[in-house]
Amino acid sequence: MTTPRISLRRPRRSLLSVVAAGAALALATPAGAADVDTGLPPGPAAARAAVPAQTAADWAAGTRSYLVITAPGDTSAARNAVAANGGSVFAHYDAIGVVVAHSSSAGFAAAMRSVAGVQKVGATRTSDVPADAYSPTLPSAPGQSSTTLTETARWDMTRINADKAWAVSTGSPSVTVGVLDTGVDDRHQDIAPNFDTADSVSCAYGKADTRAGAWRDVGSHGTHVAGTIAAAKNGKGVVGVAPGVKIASVRVAEPSTSMFFAENTICGFMWAGDHGFDVTNNSYYTDPWMFNCPDDPDQAAIIEGVRRAQEYAEGKGSLQVAAAGNSNYDLANKRSDSSSPNDSTPVNRTITNACIDIPTELPGVVTVAAMGNGNIKASYSNLGRDVIDVAAPGGDGAYGVYSTLPGGKYGNMNGTSMASPHVAGVAALLKSADPAATPADLRTRLGTQATDTACPSDSRCTGTTAKNAFFGEGQVDALKAVGGTTPPPGRYFENTADVTVADNATVESPITVTGVTGNAPAALKVGVDVKHTYRGDLVLSLVAPDGSVHSLEDFADGDSGDDVVKTYTVDASSETASGTWKLRVRDIAAQDTGRIDAWNLTF
Repeated sequence: MTTPRISLRRPRRSLLSVVAAGAALALATPAGAADVDTGLPPGPAAARAAVPAQTAADWAAGTRSYLVITAPGDTSAARNAVAANGGSVFAHYDAIGVVVAHSSSAGFAAAMRSVAGVQKVGATRTSDVPADAYSPTLPSAPGQSSTTLTETARWDMTRINADKAWAVSTGSPSVTVGVLDTGVDDRHQDIAPNFDTADSVSCAYGKADTRAGAWRDVGSHGTHVAGTIAAAKNGKGVVGVAPGVKIASVRVAEPSTSMFFAENTICGFMWAGDHGFDVTNNSYYTDPWMFNCPDDPDQAAIIEGVRRAQEYAEGKGSLQVAAAGNSNYDLANKRSDSSSPNDSTPVNRTITNACIDIPTELPGVVTVAAMGNGNIKASYSNLGRDVIDVAAPGGDGAYGVYSTLPGGKYGNMNGTSMASPHVAGVAALLKSADPAATPADLRTRLGTQATDTACPSDSRCTGTTAKNAFFGEGQVDALKAVGGTTPPPGRYFENTADVTVADNATVESPITVTGVTGNAPAALKVGVDVKHTYRGDLVLSLVAPDGSVHSLEDFADGDSGDDVVKTYTVDASSETASGTWKLRVRDIAAQDTGRIDAWNLTF
């Protein structure tokens, strides 16, 4: 098992390192299939007027995709105009007055803008629609591998008090979080228990594809996000912020490019609204424009179409949570963009604050900045006074966010993509605690319950401790979301003496506990700081005063990461508290060595 390292952004370009480790399930065809003629999700938003289904033979080189915006309610006139002006209707969403049209005619947009009743028309991309859009290939189901990893309270979870929240509530299975992303590996051992097959779909290309497995991951980003939200509390791998809620996958990324075009996002939000998603997570920006400007007719149509779809979903009870972006860019002081359009040749352009990052800057969306391990802004995280709503752990430097990857694997990623699902998970806990809460209620509570985080010595961080450009209203708090309170600190004991860990050796470091009566707690905290150049060699255990051994972690052989800096939770309620406890570290291979740098116990 190897540990490749990966990159930052569009799926908010996450920094990734992978560790192998896995499951396998059979899938049923999802309930509520889309209309055969329209490809639309069932429900009140689905138009029933016949639209001929496209086939691979209908595709032609030069085909582009357009949003045609008209009055909500009945798009038949606009659809007829599309056909009359050299286009075809690919999908339509009558409830919001949006038609997704395809045409290879260079004059299509101009012709449609002159049609009575048509409000806006805009190309959604500067590249051709792939032929795959007319006969989409199903993503493969990755083979699964089992894992020896055991659940621990990782740094990102302890930062937002998720580990304490689980003792109060893990969330309700009646709450569903939609993961709008690259897809989700529904067979993963940590995701399968909470996966909602019936409400999962692919929205790649802008039309709902309800075939079994269409929702699967065409990368790894969406599976990682899903695990952070709701990986099952099953004793293995990792635990999500809200391990008791349901996850549905809405794949909005296209397979060959992993791009998220506007029609895909519109389809995703409409699906979320019609399928009763309580929360959606959106760790991406809408390609091909990092910022969409209202003075450009194409981008104006994109803004309006996605805005209407988000507003529709919110009106149906869905709160959208979105990543702020990974460019260390001040969203409140926009001046330039040199990365767009990213589906052809980017150009340098001057922009203003009227240009917005979609969906994160749309009204009603919770905009999430990323933090490293501590009260610090992650180096890459976008910022913005009165733009950032809240913050959450996204990882930075040596501290990544560890979560699920396709094929039963696990790995670290860094990015606002990783911060956003922490917030989506907290929102799901809030909804679980108060099923009557509206999206506006959830949005308000995320902010009011957040931990105020002061600005560092950085002139870009304007505002107050209560609300500023780096952290918004602060770092979200899962414990407050479930109505809990932070317990008083327990008795703390530490050993900072170095103990060398040699090849193929077992060493121990002692801590003598005094003054604690009775038995140890059921949630004894064991903080470990082991420096080692290849942690796949290591097996960690806690030895109680009577010699009983409690396994902490047996690292996967191929885990080539450095060091172990973690806090484990051990049920030690059967052990007498007072006496000498030991951290036992076994090195089971040659070549790499290290030391126990420090460790601690909190009763």
